[in-house]
Amino acid sequence: MTKKIIIAGCGFAGLWAAISAARAVSLTGDEENVEISIVSPTPNVTIRPRLYEAVLENMNPAVGELLAAIGVRHVCGLVETINASAKTVIVAKNDGSRMTMDYDRFVLATGSELFRPAVPGLEEFAFDVDQLEAAESLDLHLRKLGQRPATAARDTVVIAGGGLTGLETATEMPLRLRAALGESARFRVVLADAADAVGLSMGENALPFVQEALALGGIETRPGIQVTAIEADRVTLSSGESIDTNTVVWTAGMRASPLTAQVPGKLDWLGRVICDPFLRASAANGIFVTGDTANAATDDEGNFNVMSCQHALSLGRVAGHNAAAELVGLDLHPYCQPKYVTCLDLGDWGALYAEGWDRQVQITQADAKKIKQEINTVWIYPPVADRDAAFALANPDFVIVP
Repeated sequence: MTKKIIIAGCGFAGLWAAISAARAVSLTGDEENVEISIVSPTPNVTIRPRLYEAVLENMNPAVGELLAAIGVRHVCGLVETINASAKTVIVAKNDGSRMTMDYDRFVLATGSELFRPAVPGLEEFAFDVDQLEAAESLDLHLRKLGQRPATAARDTVVIAGGGLTGLETATEMPLRLRAALGESARFRVVLADAADAVGLSMGENALPFVQEALALGGIETRPGIQVTAIEADRVTLSSGESIDTNTVVWTAGMRASPLTAQVPGKLDWLGRVICDPFLRASAANGIFVTGDTANAATDDEGNFNVMSCQHALSLGRVAGHNAAAELVGLDLHPYCQPKYVTCLDLGDWGALYAEGWDRQVQITQADAKKIKQEINTVWIYPPVADRDAAFALANPDFVIVP
């Protein structure tokens, strides 16, 4: 009887889980007896870490030919129900129908989504860069600002959230506003963050560099402040300050895919499934979690993965390999990713490259910008549609770091 692996999600972790699973099966020559399917609305990978950028070209590369080359079937739809006891999932297909799929091993790789608390006006008036469609909506809005009469609200952008996405969005915004309003335009970019210092999300070592970049870009900061209400032409802050603006960009945190709640076992505060070293959901036989749905130890020092492309790429390789290994008799591979790096784009200032969980700064400005561009435009993109080339990169030991 054919053994079945289903992978939910075609992001960084999902794609590499599929490639790694196919590679593992190929090592035993058991391709005819193992069927690997990946479920997502389209066979594309959104390059989510780049959605803060001003140019949104090639942010959703197609991987249909790659999947065909490695023998992985693509199912157009979304997994909406997981039945762990029956080992089935229900898929809502793109045509509106539903289908039930059974599995021997299931890999949950549906990622994360933007945290949207009950802030008045958030759903109606705020923009974000969480998904490509949202980033395109913001881009269109910014491009049309120049067609409006000059007002304080038109010429002001408020960004809520000073994490890495918020910092990159804020420092890229002057470039985008100059393009929309003219090189000589006078505008404001305000970055509000609940932390005691804006940029503290990068740690104490990197903070002076981040603040230097914010100052160079003329970014106004509001530390220890949250957005409490959003309207079409103004935003209210927890300090009581009201700022006239037509553009609020929400970047305040992430949560794991809601599908994690359907996996038996414990979840962390971000909604991620707490898993074992092989990325198996501890209370669900046959289910692996990966990418932003997994809470996994990266080393023996008490560090755990963060919701990042850097970790998703390796987590995907390990989960895919292990899901297949259990079916074809290969040794399982424990997840381990002790080296942690951060490369943060900071607009006109350049970029910042740091190593370690305490983010010790190693390279800055133009030199770091070159590394960031290499990461963003080369390293994180899917491989070519060549079976051997893809498999050569799919070993669960393979880690991409500068």
